[in-house]
Amino acid sequence: MEELQTSELDRIKTLLNATFHGGAWHGPSVLENLQGIKPKAAGNRQKNIHTIAELVYHITTWRIFALKKIQGDVDFVIKTEKQNWGNLKEIDEFEWETLQMELTLSHDELMTGLEEKDDSFLLEIVPGAEYDFYTLLHGIIHHDIYHSGQIGILKKTAPKSSKFDDEDDFKTSNYFEDEY
Repeated sequence: MEELQTSELDRIKTLLNATFHGGAWHGPSVLENLQGIKPKAAGNRQKNIHTIAELVYHITTWRIFALKKIQGDVDFVIKTEKQNWGNLKEIDEFEWETLQMELTLSHDELMTGLEEKDDSFLLEIVPGAEYDFYTLLHGIIHHDIYHSGQIGILKKTAPKSSKFDDEDDFKTSNYFEDEY
């Protein structure tokens, strides 16, 4: 039987991991929603909404913000649109893989930053802010859920890749499917 988590911080870390990696009760996690997204879909701009790539950049940015605050950085702030959403133009395979790698790395570093903390840490005021770490960490969880939902919708509404975009995307015609 799995050991009961008695620490509030342990429960928060479990929620952070479930929301990010998988196993959350609400549906797909951030990483689960990113599975199968190709660079073309990640960079696809629909009307005036952020692209999947911009959302990944944004989620990463706020994880870095949380980590910097855990490390005691009073001066780290996110002020500009570029800091918050990036300055992403064309998304190629390298850029898309890099964005996803940075996202995962930021999560791992955040979790490492929480390893030596205990529940009393949750009551501490975030450096340069007027709220505590309990609020910040729950905010990261809520932020992930919100933007993961957006990614899921954008993924479903993105134009489907043609067979010429990527060899992995090649699909045979269903025209003869019923005959064989």
